[in-house]
Amino acid sequence: MGRRFSPGTDSARYADACGAHPARPANFRSRSGEALTWPWVAGALALALLASTLYALGSGRFHLPLDDVLRMLAGVQDAPSAAQAVLWQIRGPRVLAAIVVGAALAASGAALQSVFRNPLAAPDLLGVSAGAAFGAVLGIFFGWSTFAIQASAFVGGLAAVALVYAVGTLLPLRDRTLSLVLAGIAIGSMLGALIALVKTLADPYTQLPAITFWLLGSFASITAVDLVLLAALALLGLVPLALMRWRADALALSDDEVRALGLRLPMLRLALVCGATLATSGTVAAAGIIGWIGLVVPHAARLMVGGSFARVLPVAMLLGALLMLVIDTLGRSIGQSEVPPGVLTALVGAPVLFALMLRRSDA
Repeated sequence: MGRRFSPGTDSARYADACGAHPARPANFRSRSGEALTWPWVAGALALALLASTLYALGSGRFHLPLDDVLRMLAGVQDAPSAAQAVLWQIRGPRVLAAIVVGAALAASGAALQSVFRNPLAAPDLLGVSAGAAFGAVLGIFFGWSTFAIQASAFVGGLAAVALVYAVGTLLPLRDRTLSLVLAGIAIGSMLGALIALVKTLADPYTQLPAITFWLLGSFASITAVDLVLLAALALLGLVPLALMRWRADALALSDDEVRALGLRLPMLRLALVCGATLATSGTVAAAGIIGWIGLVVPHAARLMVGGSFARVLPVAMLLGALLMLVIDTLGRSIGQSEVPPGVLTALVGAPVLFALMLRRSDA
């Protein structure tokens, strides 16, 4: 019988083992240095997120002064009714949705990179994004309601991952992780082809623009009801990641070492993958396809606080929420027409990824 895993005593040793983790940068600090600095990093990101939230609530075509925003948030009712409608019915749900989406995508990316021991792993690795996109595209093509489209996207993401798992278990490979990755790539490509087929068959004047706009991602149509549903799905997916945050560091060790410590490796991987899938499916169902957050943000978080998943998870969530909020605020402020966040995340994410790779190569 192997000894039981104890988060309080074993997680620090796992953090040292993460030095050989493919997703961990070479220039990590000592364990004691990380323990001292990561709360300060999280606190600074939280303050930056708070300041960005207040700015985002007031910025836009209908400008709201900061003092009016603070009074309305405090419950003072002397602000004009139009300003209150903008804050509570339009801008407030949108800002909160951007925060939830950014945090969920960043957490999902961090979890998948730990599970697959691959720094290129992202929420779309298992076909989650492609499956959710296909479900939503079908809903738009058949003229379903907004709620039905979101439900179809959520079910499509879950079905894609279930199909990937089914196919991955049939592949005659000893490495189960490699089987899942290959199955995810194949299923994702197939779903991408089906999306292209539906776009070809869609009406070019009504359905095709709606499909294209949704695939680029948008927070423009987020309502309070959508926000509640998004928050519930994201919370449902993030809870397993938070509960397993100490045990996730064991994934940096070999399978034999993990089993010797009394951990059930398949259950640990399944819990992390299911949590990431639920969170990603919820975000895609509410806001469409938004890439790069789940790929780039975990790398930046590791550069800040090291490779331990218990520290990377909260920092990545704060950083992802901050980045997503800044991108959405910029997208609705830089021009007469709104720029989809999927476009801006690609424009920002690619240079940031290059910078992170150059920093790692120089270390």
